[in-house]
Amino acid sequence: MTDTTTLERETASATTIVEHWVGGAPWAGASDRTGDVFNPALGTVQRQVRFATADDMDHAVQVASDAAASWRDVSIAKRQQVMFAFREIVNARKDELARILTNEHGKVLSDAHGEIARGLEVVEFACGLGQLTKGAYSENVSTGIDVYTLRQPLGVVGIISPFNFPAMVPMWFFSIALAAGNAVILKPSEKDPSAANWMAAALTEAGLPDGVFNVVHGDKVAVDGLLEHPEVKAISFVGSTPIARYVYETGTRNGKRVQALGGAKNHMLVLPDADLDLAADAAVNAGFGSAGERCMAISVVLAVDTVADALVEKISERMATLRTGDGTRGCDMGPLITGAHRDKVASYVDVAAEDGASVVVDGRGIEVDGDPNGFWVGPTLIDKVPTGSAAYRDEIFGPVLSVVRVDGYEEGLDLINSGAFGNGTAIFTNDGGAARRFQHEVQVGMIGINVPIPVPVAYHSFGGWKASLFGDAKAYGTHGFDFFTAEKAVTSRWLDPSHGGLNLGFPQHD
Repeated sequence: MTDTTTLERETASATTIVEHWVGGAPWAGASDRTGDVFNPALGTVQRQVRFATADDMDHAVQVASDAAASWRDVSIAKRQQVMFAFREIVNARKDELARILTNEHGKVLSDAHGEIARGLEVVEFACGLGQLTKGAYSENVSTGIDVYTLRQPLGVVGIISPFNFPAMVPMWFFSIALAAGNAVILKPSEKDPSAANWMAAALTEAGLPDGVFNVVHGDKVAVDGLLEHPEVKAISFVGSTPIARYVYETGTRNGKRVQALGGAKNHMLVLPDADLDLAADAAVNAGFGSAGERCMAISVVLAVDTVADALVEKISERMATLRTGDGTRGCDMGPLITGAHRDKVASYVDVAAEDGASVVVDGRGIEVDGDPNGFWVGPTLIDKVPTGSAAYRDEIFGPVLSVVRVDGYEEGLDLINSGAFGNGTAIFTNDGGAARRFQHEVQVGMIGINVPIPVPVAYHSFGGWKASLFGDAKAYGTHGFDFFTAEKAVTSRWLDPSHGGLNLGFPQHD
């Protein structure tokens, strides 16, 4: 068995090919196609990742299907023990996993540790599956007849996870799917694939039977293999809105349950009575954490005119203290994931300026604490951004914070509600009435009141509205167990010895 320490050493080698993980061990499959995996802080290729063929996908699904047949009958107590053991392994070796995340994604080590902690919250929640999968029982609904419900696993489920949280997002889904008795095939981002294999090895060490959790790497071939295979019963996805829509439409057309979480353009409305120091801290933390590569990042500050100048000044002052550089050096913000993405993010600064915005802090070409060949864009602040600009409308997914000035609460609310996305939002105010009105009127799935990144805790559920979520089920929480199980309703009558005779009518309520 490959332990996680060995896996970390292997994935640190420049000549390593990251293989699939199928049947409890690394597996090469039949493909000779690979993709480059970069170290974003250096701008260099550090390893290759294997890309699956359609036949590879079929093999992985068959392995998972065979394993699912027995895993579904494993007791709740045993499944809990496996999840508890996995939690302990990850917690004990979180430094290893954090280094892998920083090495392939670029996020600073402190952010990597935060990602792992938030993922483990859902693992811990999944350990309570005994309480969370209970059915209901109604006695004597008609004379001598009882009705009760059962929740049972679906079988094989697929997870397609994004590059920005290669440990946390998979844990959001697979911990609940496994606890509920399903077998899992994870297709992680090809940009930072090694964390998935690390977690697969940890699950094996925790006692998960071979084949119950599998990792298949690749591109659209692997994605379509999950979306189209008849043995895959459900798909969980996090990524951009165009791909989320494709996953939802393709998966449902092939008869699957689908939860597809898409993009965002999250606004933070700052009212005149807000604590501007708190609001400025929040805007910087939520705008530039993880280099802005998160779907819950604040990308637009809606500042009421009377406080806008002061707020922009306070945000600028705080940005001047941030250090951008290699995630292993104690910096505040790391690089972007690829050179192509860096260039795309940087291009929006020109777009905003051409549309009449004021570039207050330009993060392009900044001096960094790291290799100059890394994929760098520093924290960027753009003021007076027109709402007709692509810099306002598009999800930039980088460290670019836009300020849009509004005349008051109503205009700010209208801008949020008229947007295509509805993932997260926040209001900063000391007026309880305004906050209560905002949470009632805003058309967004996750709302913060003086909280900039309102990601729900594990026993609530994560998901947005509008173009930020396709499907009816949000991630984790009670939605998670509902999504990964199928309900049966059983109507039962046990006859007593006095029964006899025929009656073709409806049961009578005696």
